[in-house]
Amino acid sequence: MFKKYACYLSICLLAAPFVACADEPLPPLENLPTPATQLPVEPRSPLQAVLISLAQSCPAIAARLNAPALSQLQAFYEQQDWMPVWAGEPARLPALRAQLQLLADDGLNPNRYAVATTPPQDGELCADIDISRNYLQALQDLHYGRLLQSHFEPLWRVDGPPTDRQAQLLSIAVPGMNDIPAAFDLARPHLPQYQSLRQLYAAQRLQALPKWQPVGNGPLLRPAMEDPRVPELARRLYSEGYLAHALVTPENAYDDVLVEAVKHFQATHSLQADGVVGPGTIAELNISPLTRRDQLRVNLERFRWMAQDMEPSGLVVNVAAAELTLYQGGQPVWQTRTQVGRAERQTPLLKSRVTRLTLNPTWTVPPTIWKEDKLPEIRKDQTFLSRQNLQVLDANGQPLAAADIDWDNPGNILLRQDAGPRNPLGQMVIRFPNPFSVYLHDTPSKALFDKGPRAFSSGCVRVEHPLQLRDLLLSPAEKTRTDTLLASGTTHEFRLSAPVPILMTYWTAQVDSTGHVRYAPDIYSRDSALLVGLDRAH
Repeated sequence: MFKKYACYLSICLLAAPFVACADEPLPPLENLPTPATQLPVEPRSPLQAVLISLAQSCPAIAARLNAPALSQLQAFYEQQDWMPVWAGEPARLPALRAQLQLLADDGLNPNRYAVATTPPQDGELCADIDISRNYLQALQDLHYGRLLQSHFEPLWRVDGPPTDRQAQLLSIAVPGMNDIPAAFDLARPHLPQYQSLRQLYAAQRLQALPKWQPVGNGPLLRPAMEDPRVPELARRLYSEGYLAHALVTPENAYDDVLVEAVKHFQATHSLQADGVVGPGTIAELNISPLTRRDQLRVNLERFRWMAQDMEPSGLVVNVAAAELTLYQGGQPVWQTRTQVGRAERQTPLLKSRVTRLTLNPTWTVPPTIWKEDKLPEIRKDQTFLSRQNLQVLDANGQPLAAADIDWDNPGNILLRQDAGPRNPLGQMVIRFPNPFSVYLHDTPSKALFDKGPRAFSSGCVRVEHPLQLRDLLLSPAEKTRTDTLLASGTTHEFRLSAPVPILMTYWTAQVDSTGHVRYAPDIYSRDSALLVGLDRAH
């Protein structure tokens, strides 16, 4: 029987890196192809023989594994000289069980990794293998995420996928057999954002959920107005600590104390902090306490994904909050507001490197904006072109007369706007390789930075203070040179001497430097799908 399955062992040892997720369909192990030329391998131990014929020897375990996960198990046991690792080590299994319980603080369900209460006896090889399966899966989920990011929020990388995950995980799991808590500490992301959010979630999950009643819909509530919803608004803000004491408002007056509490709430929920209570503020106020707690768990998963791509120095765009942060040496040193893509034209998630600046840029209208926005306006009124300072060009960039074009069938033409104060790209574009034709850029639409949420663009990211960002990215000599080029009023491409990493990601809850949670509206409605995935039993 050993020889019958020996070729299968060799296939598994060459399988893809371990990215097993229980949400993927698992092909039966016995149905994998067997190359006719594969030489038989004699098992070196009874445990190796069991792993070779796992579908027959331990069918319950085999049903929970796909080929990469089996390959991971085999590689793990190979480094243990194909010997059981949990039998004969009475302290090892209790240490593992303790660490699995602590996964609840990471927003992971410990029951997903349930192991026996007592170590297996000599000869109980299936039990030993099953414990190892749960050990490896727990480290995998903690280090890389419980769910596959590519299935939920794909991240495009300029350098392709990260390094060999199987080797990286084994470098944690194998030495970790001598110190199980150290293995889990090493697998857990060390990002400050993750650690602080985990600490907050760990405290909240042990507390009773707060209770608050929803605030009713109605007309805009502005400072100094009177409204019958004012008492329920005051109760709602008091219940979450935005008011120090219960507030009595004579004649339902929306007074200064309550206005300041509303502004504080708006600021911590990525809303326009103007004290005006409208539909956006009402929607955030009426999110339930349970949903808020689940939001922390969802974002712990996102930070597990992000931990592999976050670099100590570089730019990070949080699309949900419409914020850009510059990190140096792992610390945030500068932050500004941005405007990101609307729900129907979402800003993509990516990791790249800023390589050049376009100074005094022209703007060639992107295909989607051309077809969906500009062409309908031109068909209604051709003076739209002159009013928008748009030139018509052929595919080679040669000017065309607008009057000579059949706008019902315009063919392969381009629209371009010259550099200037009305150009939607402003004074500068910050460019980085990506397949989406997106970039960071200046904008003449400055007033929109005071709004919240700030999802206004067609996918690119508008930056509030682009010249301040330029100063932080360039050397003094480069800054002086770009000042001269900007003053010329003509378009120039300026290449950075040192490319800067940029990560565009998405999270809807984080802990700020004061230890308080800040939320962002889920502008692309992604949280619920992640929560469903995390709550799946398998």
